[in-house]
Amino acid sequence: MNAGVHQKHNSNNKNPVFAGMTKFIKMKLWDKGITIDKKIEEFTVGNDREMDMHIAKYDVQASIAHVRMLHKINSIDANELEQLLQGLEYLMDQIKSNTFVIEECFEDVHSKIEFEITKKFGAVGKKIHTARSRNDQVLVALHLYFKEEISVVIEQTSTLFETLLDLSDAYKDMLLPGYTHLQVAMPSSFGLWFAAYAELLIDDVYLLKAAYKVVDQNPLGSAAGYGSSFPIDREFTTQELNFTTLKYNVVAAQMSRGKSERTIAAALGGLCNTLARFSMDICLYMSQNFDFISFPDQLTTGSSIMPHKKNPDVFELIRGKCNRIQSLQTQMILITNNLPSGYHRDVQLLKEHMITAFEEVKSILEIFNFAIKQIIIKEVNLKDDKYTFLFTVDNMNTLVQGGMTYRDAYRAIGDQVKNGTYEPDASKKHTHVGSMHNLSLDKIRAKFPK
Repeated sequence: MNAGVHQKHNSNNKNPVFAGMTKFIKMKLWDKGITIDKKIEEFTVGNDREMDMHIAKYDVQASIAHVRMLHKINSIDANELEQLLQGLEYLMDQIKSNTFVIEECFEDVHSKIEFEITKKFGAVGKKIHTARSRNDQVLVALHLYFKEEISVVIEQTSTLFETLLDLSDAYKDMLLPGYTHLQVAMPSSFGLWFAAYAELLIDDVYLLKAAYKVVDQNPLGSAAGYGSSFPIDREFTTQELNFTTLKYNVVAAQMSRGKSERTIAAALGGLCNTLARFSMDICLYMSQNFDFISFPDQLTTGSSIMPHKKNPDVFELIRGKCNRIQSLQTQMILITNNLPSGYHRDVQLLKEHMITAFEEVKSILEIFNFAIKQIIIKEVNLKDDKYTFLFTVDNMNTLVQGGMTYRDAYRAIGDQVKNGTYEPDASKKHTHVGSMHNLSLDKIRAKFPK
């Protein structure tokens, strides 16, 4: 979001919606006329105003569905509905144009929205909170936010997936040493390497889609966690907000706060695990000891004292940031794992970490795709002495296919290695599905969730 949080009100604002703001001291949905100690207020509000800029449009979206439902059950009349919708749509326009702000006099986005509607239309604005609580108000806004953010992450992952398959196809014939225990092991290829990470991304998307399904349940109507005595129509708001289903049990709806975040954190962590491991490969392969790949100078950084350096800082930072995001699930668990049923203020702490994680993951995916497209693949000299034994398994398999038992073939090649008589033969092909000479890229592409 480009729109920031104004810490001081600009008294010169001529917008009629803001008229008289300077006369307003504080706005809290729970205000009962009791003055709260400033230290307590600052501690409990935290940085909600800043974080709420990310969910503002979803709160307005949910409020539009809510007032339509209030009209449907005859809690507000047609004229009141028209006024409320006019005010909410005006605020949505502000959000879309990045002119919406949450001044310091507001506790959060929810109080800001209600104040603006009340300021513009008087008493009718006070009806907007009928039959809901700030608890389900923030819950539904977060669910809508999570749905959209997960969708964006999946789309970006799909873009990276296609990039990797294209690279795999382009470099499928270029051999690359394969390693186990960081020791030279068996022949591989750049095609196999790129396709491996592409297919791992499919598993990550499976988890992201599962997380999407978890949050694709409408919690609106659960109020403070125990429902409402108003005859609300929860199926109506579910359809209005394009949820697949609703969270029927009102207590379960409130308890989903924390559970949803843990699920999403696990999915984001899985994706970041893939990207962190890929980044580690890149950092290794760029080193002079491996020297398999490089990047254009403009994608690397230098040293303040070593003029020859080309450092893979982008991928080191991706690795570090991805590892940090993988710790997010643990934070979510530790904050919520022993909370009893019902709402607790502890869950406020989840919002900042989740929003920050989504912003970081999107940034990582964008820069990863941008950089990997420019990778420079080098010809690996497989005649180098350190790769002498790269084909021992292939050569052993040739003996087996010629009639020798597996164990005898293993010992025969082992004796050649030990006696210094081994001569590598790199001519053997790997033809089974998913091997380096049969990458099956079309099958991998078909697996990616639609």
